[in-house]
Amino acid sequence: MNLKLTKAVSYSLAACVLASSIALTSDAASAVSGVSALSSVTGTLEDSDYSAYAGAQLTVDYMLADATAISAESQLAANEAEKVASADDPYANIAIAQVDNYVYIRESASPDSEYVGKLYNNSAATVSETVEAADGTWLKITSGDVTGYVKSEYVVQNDEELAKSVSRRLATCHTTTLYVREEATTDSDVIDMIPDGDDVTVIDESTAADGWVKVTCNAGEGYVSLDYVSLSTDFTVAESKNAEIARLAREEEEKQKAREAAEKATITAQAVQANESSSSSSSSSSSGKTYAAPSGSTGGSVVSYGAQFVGNPYVYGGSSLTNGTDCSGFVMSVYSAFGVSLPHSSSALRSVGYGVSYDEMQPGDIVCYSGHVGIYAGNGQLLHASTYRTGITYSNVNYKNILAIRRIF
Repeated sequence: MNLKLTKAVSYSLAACVLASSIALTSDAASAVSGVSALSSVTGTLEDSDYSAYAGAQLTVDYMLADATAISAESQLAANEAEKVASADDPYANIAIAQVDNYVYIRESASPDSEYVGKLYNNSAATVSETVEAADGTWLKITSGDVTGYVKSEYVVQNDEELAKSVSRRLATCHTTTLYVREEATTDSDVIDMIPDGDDVTVIDESTAADGWVKVTCNAGEGYVSLDYVSLSTDFTVAESKNAEIARLAREEEEKQKAREAAEKATITAQAVQANESSSSSSSSSSSGKTYAAPSGSTGGSVVSYGAQFVGNPYVYGGSSLTNGTDCSGFVMSVYSAFGVSLPHSSSALRSVGYGVSYDEMQPGDIVCYSGHVGIYAGNGQLLHASTYRTGITYSNVNYKNILAIRRIF
């Protein structure tokens, strides 16, 4: 099944957390590499203190491995929090998988032993033991809720640059509305607003001593005050055998429920419109514009319905497709018309449905960015509630770094 799942898992880490971010260019080839980690479970290293080391970014993204050739679109499930680095040196014990897809984590240091989980490419683990066996060197690792053995040839240890290249540094909002400012001062203009609980990608911490970090958001790049955010580092962890089985079953059940809900909702909506107007299958808004009822239970149906609202206003915190909505409110309200309940949060939407890769992206998929979210419309276009200036509109789907792609149906 060509699916992928990501979910933030909290990992504690004191002081010396290094940070960075992955840049995704606007060309499709770069976009593919930037989104390949979407098949993985993500974890978070949380800072208990800020030190001089925090200016560089810890990069550990997601894990693959075992020379078993499995489709790169395999999904991972979310796991419980684990420590993956020591407080004194966050890189001293971290290993990053470097394989084509994933490697089996074995119960013992033998290729004949039962596998207990899968470690995916670019994922992180801690090493607790080295075992010399007849067939080579094995490492005892812990990643997420999985502990077991992998061959040392499939992971790279203590490579700071590699770690930097595969992680995402986060600033999570802990106030009602976080202002993103043009410069690192409260006197500077506000260029964007982030709601409580959402996160944005940190791209520069050189101003941290002054109480600010530079982030990327929907409006571009700006600064947020450290008084209102917590910093952490995202990376992916292994998935246990039992977790994978449970995830696949759950995803299949949720997909079926979503399809059934969409079919029921569209029948109801069309019946309502038929009663309101005997000559048209469309309804009128307060502005006099008419909108067709939702129809179908496919991603294409979602795009067709949402596209009717292009040109309507952007309103921060809003969820009205006609009178004004923000980015996550747009996605939430469009899918709500199909009977699917989604959260009003760009960060939370990174965990709904199931994940797919950039190459698998289809119309109707939810595309998640730092501080923003939209619906893939096909042909490289994103349908989204963009800014106050543009309202609901279309943009190039690669206009900024894609963090996750989620599918509902």
